[in-house]
Amino acid sequence: QVQLVESGGGLVQAGGSLRLSCVDSGRTFSSYAMGWFRQAPGKEREFVAAIRWSGRTTYYADSVKGRFTISRDNAKNTVYLQMNSLKPEDTAVYYCAAPRIPTLMALTTTEYGYWGQGTQVTVSS
Repeated sequence: QVQLVESGGGLVQAGGSLRLSCVDSGRTFSSYAMGWFRQAPGKEREFVAAIRWSGRTTYYADSVKGRFTISRDNAKNTVYLQMNSLKPEDTAVYYCAAPRIPTLMALTTTEYGYWGQGTQVTVSS
């Protein structure tokens, strides 16, 4: 079973950095691809980044490419999102998620069946 808890959010000035972490307290983390999504007030939840179970393949939304890096440590059951050069438009609640099909590196919310509670990221201008 997958149980996800995010941390690392906060308030940062534009141009700053944050690293989000997501720990899976279940026992099957290394079998799953993982994804990060975000939801700003009044907007739909959107894809940010995804990573295969091995960590060797990643994919990013165009809006964060070159600024954000997704990585994972399977020994620690943890997936990370390093966010650099943050912009006010990055302000959102960030969620980590695991797909319904463990090996699927999916890009849409409907393909993810397990979600964390979210962590707030606020970027001031």
